[in-house]
Parts: sequence; structure tokens; C-alpha cells
Amino acid sequence: MLPTIAIVGRPNVGKSTLFNRLARARKALAHNLPGVTRDRVAGEARRPDGGVVNIVDTGGFELNSEELIPSLIRGQVFVALQAADVVVLVVDAAVGLTPADQEVAAGVRRAGKPIVVAANKSDRRAGELGANEFAALGFEVVSLSAEHGRGIGELWDAVERFLPPPEETDAAAPELAVAIVGRPNVGKSSLLNRLLGEERVLVSEVPGTTRDAVDTLLVFKERLIRLVDTAGIRRRGRTETGPEVLSVVMARKAIERADVCVVALDAGDGITAQDSHVAGLVNEAGRAAVVAINKADLIAAGEARTRAELSEQVVDRLKFLKGTPVVFLSAQTGAGVGELLPSVLTVGEAFRIRITTGELNRVLRAAWERQPPPGGRRPHRLYYATQTGSAPPRFTLFTSASQELHFSYQRYLENALRAAFPLAGAPLRFIMRVRHERSG
Repeated sequence: MLPTIAIVGRPNVGKSTLFNRLARARKALAHNLPGVTRDRVAGEARRPDGGVVNIVDTGGFELNSEELIPSLIRGQVFVALQAADVVVLVVDAAVGLTPADQEVAAGVRRAGKPIVVAANKSDRRAGELGANEFAALGFEVVSLSAEHGRGIGELWDAVERFLPPPEETDAAAPELAVAIVGRPNVGKSSLLNRLLGEERVLVSEVPGTTRDAVDTLLVFKERLIRLVDTAGIRRRGRTETGPEVLSVVMARKAIERADVCVVALDAGDGITAQDSHVAGLVNEAGRAAVVAINKADLIAAGEARTRAELSEQVVDRLKFLKGTPVVFLSAQTGAGVGELLPSVLTVGEAFRIRITTGELNRVLRAAWERQPPPGGRRPHRLYYATQTGSAPPRFTLFTSASQELHFSYQRYLENALRAAFPLAGAPLRFIMRVRHERSG
């Protein structure tokens, strides 16, 4: 396991900005509205002297609040503290030491982990004086600016004293990135928690509880899987301003960096227009997909017809997710969840498949000869086909057709490939090239 650094602090002190600076990626939401980060957000950071460390961003810590969301966040922070090798307590140097900072420090101190105070925003005029106040907390204080990258080296120096020496085995192993996506409140976070066997992300009955895209690593059948729970995606026009817009942007980015997307649906609602919108985003991004119909326990026992109807709706309304596996499950009871990760691995293999040129041409030529594309007076010819990429699989066809083959004919060729090779759940891309016949 990689050593872990937990980033904690009261709301709106710049925790997510520091996380993004250390991870060198914009994985956590950064916004000037308190409480934007709610879940634990995990990522990896390169240590200055080599090796990799796991860093965990947490929501704004409010020790005494009894409201639902702050209390859930507080539970997540304590879980992160238990797993950490060292804690970075972020404070706002421009504001100075506050009673809320003292409360957070007291709560963190009880975890018994090494603590380094990061006095953020020290580049501001008031920050130069405010940073000195935090020595009263009893921990080493490092002045920095997460936004501009100042003092990050000094922070690493302070943190490294509490981390084990880097090992050559720290290099990241090949992994399969899996994003759990869907419209709000279909049970994405509950599904992730069920897969992990712990309360990894916030779950509540309030739609939109999840805002960040939350990464978690797990090993399944000797494969390293990075699971990403995302905020619910609404159609344009149904999204509020501010953090909710940012969270949808992050969800779309999670789709783009995934290999496989688990499209979560609600069995009680059937396939809605918003579900089609989400699936369309997955298809546009060229990601592989598995459809997870959650809350299947709401379907009465023996109602096979209802399951069949839902499966038909997937085929009818999500046409672009061709051949996508459909898994009926209940995140609440665990029924059917054991079928999900095997399907994800199968689809992940299809996403990166390589088909030999000989086999590819054998299948496509047979389909072409069986049903040639319409070509006017002279039938079009298929000269040659080759796979020019994977993730997703991409195929270049050299033909005599002067125009792009009709979409329906490309779908016909796609169906021929899917019948011959294990491509279920993977999007296929065709690139057409014209090769003119020599005259004489």
C-alpha cells in the first residue's frame, strides 16, 4: 500500500486547491463557496525524491454541527484520519487563527497521527502576519500559497519526515479506470459503498449530495480498478449555477478519463430522457459501458416480464450503447452486485482488444460480399482493413467508395465484428479511406 497524506481543515481554507497542486491535476473541485467538497477525494502525488504517495482531500470539518451534511462529512474526515500516515491541517493565514481552526486541531489531535499545519494564502498581505499565530496549535507550521505553488517544497520537506522511504515498487500498476455515472439520486454512491464494503462516500436521501468525482482503488481478480463515483448529471437547463455546474463538468471529465463507465439507472423509473442524455455522453466520449439497473429489489419476485421490459428499453432508448451488458442489482441489499465487476472486466478487455489484420479482413470481407453497400452502376469494393487503435477500438477501411458509407451500413459492419469477436460494451469507430483503382 502507498503511504497516505490526509488533507483536513475547516471549510473554505483551500484544501482542494492544495490537493490539486500536489496531485498536479484538477481532480477536486475548488470554489469560493464553503462546503463544495463533501466526500473524500483520493489521488496520487509524486514525491520530490521519487516514489508515489496517496493523498486524500476531505470536506470542510465542522466539529460541533449536528446538521446532516456536516455530520456526514465529519464521519468521512475521521475515516480518512485513521488511514493516514501524516495529516496536513490547512488553515487560512490571511484570516489568522480562528476558534474553528482550534476545534479542528483538537479533533485531529485525537487521531494520534503526525500533523503539519499548512498556512495557506500566505502570499497575501495579511497572510504574512497571520501565519505566525498558528504556532499556538503546537504543530510545525509551513507558510505557502496553494494557488501559486509557493512553499510547496517546504511542505514536502515537513511531510517527508513522517513517511516511509520511497520504494521502487511504488510505481503505479496498470489499472482499469471505472466511472459510475448517472442522473441524480439513482444510487451511485450506495453502489460504490457496496462494492467497497464501507461507507466510502456520502449517502443520503438528499439529491446531489455527491459533488466531487471520488477515486478509490480496489483489487479484483488481480486487476487494479480505480472506481470513480461522480455527481449526478442533469441535462443542460436543469443545472443550477455555481458548484453544481462545476460538479457536472467534473463528472464529464471523469467519463473522459475512464476506460469503462457503469451507467446507473433506477429500476423504478425505467429509462428516462436524462438517462439517455448520460449514456449519450458516454458514447460521445468513446468509453466502454455496462448498464447497472439499481433498485431491482423493488421489482416483485417472479416479475421476469418487468426485467425483460427494462432490458428492451435499454436496447430501444440507449441504441448507441450497442451490445452493452445489463446487470440487475440492488445496492441496498447487495443482490446482483457480484455480477457487476466481472462484467466491467469483460468490457474493459473489449475496450482494449487488438484484432489481427488477417482475422479482421476475413470477417469484414465476408460481410461485404454477403451484402455490398449500394454503389450505383459499379459496386464498391473493400480493398483492405486494419485496426489503427484501441481504447476504443478503431478500424480504417480502404474502399473504392468516393463518399462516406451510410451510417446504417457501418452499423451492419459493426454487427458483423461484434458477432465474430468479444466486443460487447465497447464502442467501435470506423475511418473510411478512398483508394482509387488504377485505369488501364
